[in-house]
Amino acid sequence: MTENINIDLHHVTRVEGHGNIKVNVTDGTVEEITWQVPEAPRFFEAMVVGRHCSELQPITSRICGICSIGHSFASLKATEAAFGLTISEQTRRLREILNHGENLQSHILHVCYLVLPDLMRQPSVVPLASTHRDAVLLVTKLHRLANETCDMIGGRTTHPIRTAINGWTMLPTEKELEQLKQRHIEALDDLSALAEIVASVAEGIPDFVRETEYISLTDPNEYAIYDGLIKSSDIDKPIPVEEYEQVVNEYVSPNSTAKYAKFNRESYFAGALARYNNNYTQLTPEALEVGKMLGLDGINYNPFMNNIAQVAESVFSVQRTIDHIDWLLDKGLKKEDYSFEPKEGRGMGAVDVPRGILFHDYTYDKNGVCVKANCVIPTNQNHANIQKDFDKFVPEYLDKGEEELQFLMEMLVRAYDPCISCSVHYLNVEFIR
Repeated sequence: MTENINIDLHHVTRVEGHGNIKVNVTDGTVEEITWQVPEAPRFFEAMVVGRHCSELQPITSRICGICSIGHSFASLKATEAAFGLTISEQTRRLREILNHGENLQSHILHVCYLVLPDLMRQPSVVPLASTHRDAVLLVTKLHRLANETCDMIGGRTTHPIRTAINGWTMLPTEKELEQLKQRHIEALDDLSALAEIVASVAEGIPDFVRETEYISLTDPNEYAIYDGLIKSSDIDKPIPVEEYEQVVNEYVSPNSTAKYAKFNRESYFAGALARYNNNYTQLTPEALEVGKMLGLDGINYNPFMNNIAQVAESVFSVQRTIDHIDWLLDKGLKKEDYSFEPKEGRGMGAVDVPRGILFHDYTYDKNGVCVKANCVIPTNQNHANIQKDFDKFVPEYLDKGEEELQFLMEMLVRAYDPCISCSVHYLNVEFIR
């Protein structure tokens, strides 16, 4: 065992935002293991107070440049719940296509540009353009498909402009949907090739296990991403989204400007692995087979396997997009009236975005003006779990030495695919004089 280790890393690379790792081992005794979040707070909940309901989705989609679509839908769903609105099946199907487009977009970006360099022991994706040119071109093709799906349905790649409360401001054409379907059919072969690439370097995934609580959406009829109830792996009965505060139990950590969360244990996991562990039997056979080929066969407690769950979910998202397009083409696209009357009320919306379960919670006055808001981001729900992983991981891997240990801890953070700055929001501070 290494006797002395001093890791003081500012900041972890290939993640969104700033996170620090600090480890101190003296004479073989572990004295400190800390995951730190030093980001300055952001004030999105305060920004929307006093704003009309029509303004909230465009504002809150800016919380994240990667999950802007998921934020849009959590926002719209919260507003629709507050006003008692029920969207049409056409609106829901189009939203799900856009949601799956973002899921594919984010998963491909993360697994291929940020995680594969770890598995190939490269400092970034740039060297792979020379050593693995065909793989990089394949990844670029899949990423372009995801981006253009979001363009076609949402109006642009990020921060969608066509989706609205109770409907859409503009619909794609049937010809566009037919072309999009064909490209998704072709993408299934590309995803199989990508899975082979990941399999060829999967031995680089550390064999680390820590059982924890897994929280995601769940639905009896669907592998839940857009909608559902809250599912904890620790309890049998799903929880209504309206009771989300009983689940997240946010609290302040001295190591973080982001709030932490816990439910039945000291921490829980949100993200692709949580969705997989809670709902994997509802994946398509092809998605399950890809996961199995990459070592994900049934419930798994290795946080590094979150990235494998992302590959399996990419296959699922492509197949569900094809299914939704078939339904829309069969029924025929119809221009719908999405007008509504605002009213006083409170509503909550939840979407399982690429990084995990996301909540938006708004209270409106009778004129549809927001008087209170709360957003609970997946990454802030994962911070405590990262710390608990560190606490177990470091003693088990001390004999690897300081340089290798730091590399593996960075890799563990990246496995969560964190959006660190998105997780840091406004705290109410009471000054006692």
